[in-house]
Amino acid sequence: MKLATLLTTDHILLDLAAGEHWGTIVELVDQLVVTESLPAEQRDEVLEALRTREAQVSTGIGYGVAIPHTFSEKLEKVIAVFGRSPNGVDFQAVDHLPVHLVILFIVPRKDYHLHLQTLAAIAKMFTNGEVRRRLLAAERRDEVLEILAGKSPRPATKETV
Repeated sequence: MKLATLLTTDHILLDLAAGEHWGTIVELVDQLVVTESLPAEQRDEVLEALRTREAQVSTGIGYGVAIPHTFSEKLEKVIAVFGRSPNGVDFQAVDHLPVHLVILFIVPRKDYHLHLQTLAAIAKMFTNGEVRRRLLAAERRDEVLEILAGKSPRPATKETV
């Protein structure tokens, strides 16, 4: 599963405001609620599931990347949101480095196999140093989508800025 197919420009935050681990997750989940990808009445349940998951082991996979993820009984399809932290966030990553790129996704419990496929695809993509460098340098949300889709970014136009 390609990460770019799960995202729209509304699911990309280039300047996360939160400066700490849990606040970053809340900010990303709130973006899913704002975009109506996640029903507001499911917000607290999803946050609790993410908190439980984060308590087990950090989702900071190294390389400045974190992939918080969980399941939901109430979702019909996988939803995702991408955030970038200019200052970095301590996710207690395996390499102890601050996290600058965060991809949060929620999978319907009935589609457990998608969880593994999505996690593997994201982890594989973000082990590529060039992809990480380009994402950190991206100036526009549509540019992030193009990078995640494996395309070369287009020059900015009035419509994309």
